[in-house]
Amino acid sequence: MSTIILFGGAFNPVHTSHVALARAAVNAYHPQKLIVIPTAVSPHKSGCLPVLAEDRLNMCRQAFSDIPCAEVSDFELSSGGVSYSYITCEHFRALYPKSRILFLMGGDMLASFGSWKYPGRILASATLVAGARKGARDIKKSREEVEKTFGCDIDLLEYAADDVSSTRIRVLAALGEDFSAYVLPKTWQYINERGLYRNSLLCSAKTFENPSRWAHSVRVAVMCAAHAGRARLSESDAVTMAALHDVSKNLPADSACLAGFVPPVGVPSPVMHQFSGAYVAEHTFGLKDEVLLNAIRYHTSGRAGMSEAEMLLYLCDMLEEGRDFKGVNKLRKIFQERSLAYAMYAALEHQINYLNEEEGDIYPLTKQAYLYYKELLT
Repeated sequence: MSTIILFGGAFNPVHTSHVALARAAVNAYHPQKLIVIPTAVSPHKSGCLPVLAEDRLNMCRQAFSDIPCAEVSDFELSSGGVSYSYITCEHFRALYPKSRILFLMGGDMLASFGSWKYPGRILASATLVAGARKGARDIKKSREEVEKTFGCDIDLLEYAADDVSSTRIRVLAALGEDFSAYVLPKTWQYINERGLYRNSLLCSAKTFENPSRWAHSVRVAVMCAAHAGRARLSESDAVTMAALHDVSKNLPADSACLAGFVPPVGVPSPVMHQFSGAYVAEHTFGLKDEVLLNAIRYHTSGRAGMSEAEMLLYLCDMLEEGRDFKGVNKLRKIFQERSLAYAMYAALEHQINYLNEEEGDIYPLTKQAYLYYKELLT
């Protein structure tokens, strides 16, 4: 019996881990065909930095061209609308009625499989194969849960690949940063030649900050983009507020960008840049969205009753992957597992305790924020 492997995804953009998983599946199952199927609109992802469907299709054709049995299908793209895997699996089951159909997915997708639309219909058409990066810990638990829930068998396929995300690539490309380590050279060339994802205005923010400060802003942008949905933000808005949150921190007081800025009274110098940053974001970069401006305006101090966007930027600024203060990993775990509001409470409590230990002054807005979330959540 011949084997057909279906490999779907947004591929926005396709990266080295996608290709590594596909190669591992081909080596393990020796299929007649590996059919790569870019989604039209993914039900699991929305608000991503935009790129034409044609570009995603072309990038996939280039990236998988070195796998002889691979072909890229426009089935979901030509169908339009939201792409549901049960429809795709049933379509290819009808095309290859005598073949064994394998549905290949990443381990992160397996964890959410139970929430997909009509998962039983997927399993009636195909056998799931979940890719597990070497060293991944949680995928066996996910497999056990899905097998128990649906009474099916799931193959696990271990493969060697870096922990890469399309989100990180999009953000780096948007901000003019190097992402070549995460994609094939032909994909890197395609994205750069066409300026895909690039936001020229935000790229110019780099000139406002010193190198270490800009590197921090990029890391904050990556984290904000990865969690934008929790704050009901588009990826573009999350990247915008993150890229601009420290835009005034390295500006001299006599900068033309600060002309007209009136510093609030009684604000300590470590906090002032949040207010001047919102001013520069609005008057130099043309940002008019008050939700995003307020996120910048209170990203250092916090305040009582913060919006979801404000909480997200505050937390990502504090917990981005470059931070290494004592207790940061505990706070990151809380951020991952609990609500934004609870993570704010934990982060503010940590900050208050730190300032008390250091006998530092506590800015009134920070104290008010802490008391607000303490009352709300305890």
